[in-house]
Amino acid sequence: MRRRLLLAGLTVLFTGAALRAQIAGDVLGMHNLGPSGGSPITGARPDACAYCHAPHSGMNVGLWNQKLTTQNYTTYTSNTEKNTTTQPVLGSDSNHCLSCHDGTVAMGTTVAYGSVATHGSMYSSDIFGSNMQTSHPFSLALPIKDNIDLVSSLVANGTTADSTKAIRLINGNIECTTCHNPHVQAIDQVSQNFLAKNGANGQICLACHDPSRQSGSQVNPLADWATSIHALSTGKLSSQAGVGSYSTVGIDACSACHASHNASTNARLLRGQNEQDCIACHNGGSNVSPLAPYTNVFAEYAAPKIGHPIPSSANPHDATEATLLNNNRHATCVDCHNAHGSEQVGVFPAPPLLRVSQKDIAGISATDGTSILTPAVNQYENCLRCHGTSTGKQVLAIFGYFPIRAVSVGDPLNLIPQFSAAATSSHPVMHTRSSGLPQPSLLSYMLNLDGTTQGRAMGTQILCTDCHNSDDNREFGGAGANGPHGSKWTHILERRYEFSQTAIPGQQINNLFPSPDLSVNGPYALCGKCHDLTNQIMQNTSWNQHNAHITTGFSCSVCHTAHGMGTTSATISGERLINFDLNVVTQNNGSPVTYTRSTNTCVLVCHQTAHNSDGTVTVVSSSRRRVGIGK
Repeated sequence: MRRRLLLAGLTVLFTGAALRAQIAGDVLGMHNLGPSGGSPITGARPDACAYCHAPHSGMNVGLWNQKLTTQNYTTYTSNTEKNTTTQPVLGSDSNHCLSCHDGTVAMGTTVAYGSVATHGSMYSSDIFGSNMQTSHPFSLALPIKDNIDLVSSLVANGTTADSTKAIRLINGNIECTTCHNPHVQAIDQVSQNFLAKNGANGQICLACHDPSRQSGSQVNPLADWATSIHALSTGKLSSQAGVGSYSTVGIDACSACHASHNASTNARLLRGQNEQDCIACHNGGSNVSPLAPYTNVFAEYAAPKIGHPIPSSANPHDATEATLLNNNRHATCVDCHNAHGSEQVGVFPAPPLLRVSQKDIAGISATDGTSILTPAVNQYENCLRCHGTSTGKQVLAIFGYFPIRAVSVGDPLNLIPQFSAAATSSHPVMHTRSSGLPQPSLLSYMLNLDGTTQGRAMGTQILCTDCHNSDDNREFGGAGANGPHGSKWTHILERRYEFSQTAIPGQQINNLFPSPDLSVNGPYALCGKCHDLTNQIMQNTSWNQHNAHITTGFSCSVCHTAHGMGTTSATISGERLINFDLNVVTQNNGSPVTYTRSTNTCVLVCHQTAHNSDGTVTVVSSSRRRVGIGK
């Protein structure tokens, strides 16, 4: 069985009933370097204490006997940490521990007894060297500075929130022995990492970090931890998960995502880089069980599905990013979820409210597009971090065809004006449905993914995720994760939706769907989620030419925008989301592309057919110019 040597300041995972039984009966555990101490390093002296202490002729601090290290360290830094670290003072508790664990002083190099012969060696992972960036900060520059996520007593009177006093400041500072007792390996019978008290349920972390603290307008990043799914989860952890010592995610608590030592990242001590930290549990593997299928979020990113772009090494997420994500090129888990507050969704609230899986996440106000909401209240406010007024947005080919609308102003990727209540027409995402026009095709209930079972009642407002969602999401009858993680359909759409396309506007469309399948398997399945295609649209109950256009094979996308108008126009009245795709249609005889609702006529050229102001249509030659046909 693989065992590791550990002094105060080192977190190591010990497993196996035999090892627990052995250590439960001793005190020093792996710190007993005597001939029969059971450590991977054994020395010639039988008196175990002598390797660290000498009753006479030792150093004047704690009768210390091991030669002290004089190594300089690269210490922990973080752009969200108010405290800074200093080099550990010679003879301090942390300096004692590092005199073995930085690897610069040989084990058994004593002050009182000279060099004691030893056999064996420490594992490389137990030797920190000079890089302490991936370990919890210690030897802070005093006085300790307050922060909203720290217990107030640290600064107020120099004490932690641990009622047992086992977790304590050392001479007013954080040292290795704040969290570790080097003389007793198994105070915590499960972890057995020389912890000063039982570390289950984050007890050691919560001695200094306070999720419940509030102070004015400051946002506590740990808020609502006590009710979060990560604090309450009973999912069993396998030993192969490598995310902590304890049996369940909830008991493992903070250590499921953060490592006190040897973390994979510098700042915030995550076990994995950004979303890699989440993958350990949310990848559908055997690391945690039982987990419902919908917790396998990363299945939504597997080919052939396309998901929100995970950051590259050149574009990592950072905790200090502005809420309004200008020039954003990534969408990490923590852009949409707060791991400290996120709860399991049991009931889906009515739109537009945020689901509790996104509890305590930040957002942007749709009123002005810049005001920060901490936390967001409505789902679309979180989406507006990237899909609102932010600059540097891109149209990426991997997400599918992008239409160019006849009525558009400014940034076509800014969804705020498109969904605004001031828009001539829009889907009711950021406001309630308010059209004065009849909507005979609108169903009373949205249809589930099977295309027949009734889902949520239609209501007067919808969510971004009613259209942009995992193609197997559980809210509408699937077994997969909810939310726009990834989908096999373009634009991360929940269901199939085909856009008409042509090489040259006005000329023949190259992907017609004549007499289309109007079921959930057809090209307009997404529209059929909310609209009765068969009994209303194809029966021309809202417009007398729907059947003719759809039967010929034209997509809804030629004439209708999916979001909203975004601005007003003198040529297109804009009711019922009518806003032509200029990639597909073009001008008729030099006249602007127009639509007039009062006469229900349009003026344009589409699929080599000229639509005239008097309601007639004329077939035109493909050799005519794309603009100003007839000149």
